Amino acid sequence: MKLKLLLGTLMFTAFTANAQVATLNENFNNFTTGTITFPQGGWAAVVAPITGAFPPAPPRMIVAALESDNTQRFVQSYAGNNATASSYLISPQIEAPTGNKVLTFTTTLVSPSPGPGTIQIGVSTSPSDMTTFVPVGNLINVTTIGVTQNITVNIPASTGSYIVFKFTPSATHVAIQVDDVVYKASSSLGVNDTAKVNENFKFAVNSSNTALEFITRTEPKNIEVYSASGQKVAEGKLKAQKFDISGLHTGVYYMLVETAEGSVVKSKFIKK
Repeated sequence: MKLKLLLGTLMFTAFTANAQVATLNENFNNFTTGTITFPQGGWAAVVAPITGAFPPAPPRMIVAALESDNTQRFVQSYAGNNATASSYLISPQIEAPTGNKVLTFTTTLVSPSPGPGTIQIGVSTSPSDMTTFVPVGNLINVTTIGVTQNITVNIPASTGSYIVFKFTPSATHVAIQVDDVVYKASSSLGVNDTAKVNENFKFAVNSSNTALEFITRTEPKNIEVYSASGQKVAEGKLKAQKFDISGLHTGVYYMLVETAEGSVVKSKFIKK
C-alpha cells in the first residue's frame, strides 16, 4: 500500500511539472527575494558568465523588493562585471502560441546603472538552452532610471513553449527591472492600438516626489490613481505635463491612464 501511494505521488509530481499554462499573470510578489532564487514559481534564469575582472561581480537574476514595502517585489537582471553578454529570464511552460495573445509588462532602468540596456522578447523550446531563442517583436531600449515603460508585444504562432526576456547591458553593473508580466488573449487591444499605446507616453516621479512628469505625444483624457489596496486616491488631468501627487503618502500606487485614442493603460509608480 505504501509503495502504491508513493508511486502515485511521483506520477502526480511529474504531471504537474510538465503542465503547460494558457496565460500568465505574474507580479513576483510571492517570490523569495535574493540573488540566487531561480528556478521558482515555474520561472527559470540563464545568466551571463562571470568575467575575470576584479573585484569579482557575477551577473545575477535578482528578486528584489521595495525598501519601504517588502511585499512589493520584481525581477532585476544585473550585469555585474560582464558589460556585453546577455542574461535570460524564462517563463513557465506555456501552450504553443497560436498568435491570439499579447505579452505586457513594465520595465525601468535601476539606479545607479551607469548606462542603458535592452530587452528582446523571444520564445524558446527549452528553459535552459538559449540557442533555441527566437526573437519576437522589436528591441526594447531601457534608457532612463526611474522611468516606467509599459510594453506590449504580440506573440505570434510558434513552436516555442517558453517566453523569454533577453537582457543585454551596455556597460558593467547595468541593472534592468521587469514587473507585472501578463500574457493573455488580446481582446482589448488590436495590433494598431498596441503600437499607439507603446508610443503614447512616458512618465517619471519628479525629484521632490510631488508630481508625475509626463512626456506625451497627445495629452491623456483622464488619469486615475489607486492605492495598493485598490482605493481611488486621485483623479484628474495633466497641468503643464504634470500630475499632482503631493497629497499622497509614501508607497506604491497604480494608475489608469485614458489616452486620447480611447485606450486605457495601467501603470505603477512609487512615491518615496
